[in-house]
Formats: sequence, C-alpha cells, structure tokens
Amino acid sequence: MDTRARLRSVRWSVLDRALTRAGLEPAETLRETVRFAGQVEALGYHRFWVAEHHGVPGVAGSAPTVLAAAVAAATSRIRVGTGGVMLPNHRPLVVAEQFGVLASLFPGRIDMGLGRSVGFTGAVRRALGAEKEAAERFGEQLTELLGYFEGAHGVRALPAEGLRVPAFVLAVGAGADLAAAHGLPLVMAHLSDEDRMLNAIESYRAAFRPGPQQRRPYLIVAVNAAVAATHEEARLLQVSEAWATAFSRTRGIFPPLEAPAEVLAREMTDRERAYFEQAASGQLHGDETEMAQALARLAERTGADEFLLTLNSHDPAGRLDSYRRLARLAGLAAG
Repeated sequence: MDTRARLRSVRWSVLDRALTRAGLEPAETLRETVRFAGQVEALGYHRFWVAEHHGVPGVAGSAPTVLAAAVAAATSRIRVGTGGVMLPNHRPLVVAEQFGVLASLFPGRIDMGLGRSVGFTGAVRRALGAEKEAAERFGEQLTELLGYFEGAHGVRALPAEGLRVPAFVLAVGAGADLAAAHGLPLVMAHLSDEDRMLNAIESYRAAFRPGPQQRRPYLIVAVNAAVAATHEEARLLQVSEAWATAFSRTRGIFPPLEAPAEVLAREMTDRERAYFEQAASGQLHGDETEMAQALARLAERTGADEFLLTLNSHDPAGRLDSYRRLARLAGLAAG
C-alpha cells in the first residue's frame, strides 16, 4: 500500500463538540470553537461540524444550528454543518426551516448531519420532551424532514423548500440501515471493536439504494486521532477526554476537561480505570510516521471516503498543532 497516496485519496474534515475546559466559562469555549473553525479552514480541511448535547456540564454546544451559523459567518470556504442535530429532540419542520435559513445565508456550504440520540439522563429527556422510545421514530422523522425540502407536505417549510442541503446520517442504532435505505452518506465512529464497525459498514454498502443525493455509498469515518512530535506527547493530548468519558460512565455526568497531569495523578477505582482504558482504546495517536501508517491502514480497511477528526484536548495549542500535522500528512493545500 502506498501510504501517501492512500491518505490523499480521502477527504479530511473536523468535528468540534465544544468541550469545555476546567475553569472556563461556556462562552469562552464557544468563541474558541468559532476561532478554531477559521484555523481549520486555513489548514485546508473540507468540513467543520458542530454537535448537539443538552444539560452536559462539559459541553457548551447545545444549539448546533446557532453555532453553525456563527462558524459559517466567521469563515468563507469550508463547509459547515452538524454532527449532528438529534431529530428526536426537535420537530422535523423546525429543523428543515433552520437548515433552510442556513443554506440561504451561506449557499453551497451547509451540511445537515442527523442523529437519533436522546438526552443522556432522565431529567434532560423530560425537559426535552423526548424519552428513550423517541429514538425509535428516527426513521419516520428523517423521511418527514427530507420531504420538506421536496415540498412533499401540506405545510411548506420556507425557505428550505427546493433547496439542496446534503444530509448525513450518524450510525447510531438503526442509523446505518436508514442511511442505506434513503441513499444517504453514513457517518461511522471508529470503534475499538473493529469487527463490529466493519460489519456495520459492509451492511450499509450491501443495502444501499441510490437516491437523489447519492448514487453510491459514501462513508465518513469519525476518528479521534492525535499527532505530535512524539508518541507520548500525542497520547497526552487525548488523556483529558478519555477521563471525562470514564467519569461520565461512572457518575452520569460528562465533566469539563482536566489537565492531563491531573488526570494521570488520580487514584482511579478499578471501574474508572477500566472505562478510562476502554475510552483510550478507540483513540489513535503517535508521531507523524506512526499516524500516517495507522490512518492509511484504517482508510484501507474501511474504504472510507472521508475522515472526520474528533480530537478534543485540554491544550488548544496542542490540538491545533495536531491538526496542522495531520493536514501535512493528508497533503491539504495549506497544511
């Protein structure tokens, strides 16, 4: 395998979930996301997506279409979208209208990434009016939402009607099956259990039916990848998020990111350590040579059309350096 050619055969994009850092206000995190989008655009990345989380102390991004508007206004070339808007939390008509406004203001640059997740806790789900069973209506909601862009309902979703806003489906639950049935691109998270991931990808490709947007399957692999001068420096960039994930699994709350040194100095319980190591196992990190090989192999195994990089770190400068190094590996114009 020609590593260099394989890395240049895929598109490269970025997902920023607006994770907060300990001691900082959410407002500063959101402003940092907008600044980061400009930096990512300058490096030559293809897309910049934001996400939706509610009632989470460690995440500032609760209103993805609003944040996407701020990002699009602060950039000029990069595609901007969501990874994703969680349909069970919203009426499809409102989602269509919101993306219609975005696409009207920033023509040719807006992506509509969609997911089926509901709130992480019972209190959040009740506040949103979307209990766990609401996720089972995702397929129905997806069909309704897409119909508004086609003018297929009695109520007109202006200004969305008639616009072509690319839709993407997150592979959660039945997401892969629905993406295949609707002829839409699939966003698949890189899993430590690669056999399960590859089986889901194979099923998506086998079941794919061409639609108005896509004539063939299109796969985006979301991967937490860190690159630094050394393997250890790259690993440290991911420690904070791995601990926040372990914390959420044991306490039900995803906290602000702590400094790596503070995390590693902790006396973790056996349960915390197991979740911490599990979170880390799905991450990729290394120096530039190591990561070029690791990502080229991942592209080869999955047949990915695009990588969506999801690194969040306690150190913004370290994160930016990682994305700069990845841009060079990918051969991006400004990398």
